[in-house]
Amino acid sequence: MQRKASAVWKGGLKDGKGTVSSTSGVLSNTPYSFTTRFENNPGTNPEELIAAAHAACFSMALSAQLGGANLTPESISTSATLTMDKLDAGWTITAVHLDVVAKVPGASAEAFNTAAQNAKAGCPVSKVLNAKITMDAKLGN
Repeated sequence: MQRKASAVWKGGLKDGKGTVSSTSGVLSNTPYSFTTRFENNPGTNPEELIAAAHAACFSMALSAQLGGANLTPESISTSATLTMDKLDAGWTITAVHLDVVAKVPGASAEAFNTAAQNAKAGCPVSKVLNAKITMDAKLGN
């Protein structure tokens, strides 16, 4: 299986502008720039897309882990907060924190926590990130 995305950048680092697109068309010449990346101006950036990918990947991985324990989630809500710091080696993604709230009928706290920890470690996006990944996972009503 392969997935494909592309980006075009025009101009200098601070005054240039770019677009990012994906084969699916979900991203189609979506603009990004220095200010959307480093100055919190509205718009997307690579780190936001990684955070979105991590939240989506984790939610599916947790569903799979719960399914392996014969539990079916009613809902899994995951928010990923990515931290990027300027280190001596340059800008680096240093951490991702996952906030998870799930409704899983019949799940014990122990079964849920085991599934969440396994999903955090086993999600393909977690595996590709060279960052500290932390999580607060709550089993809701």
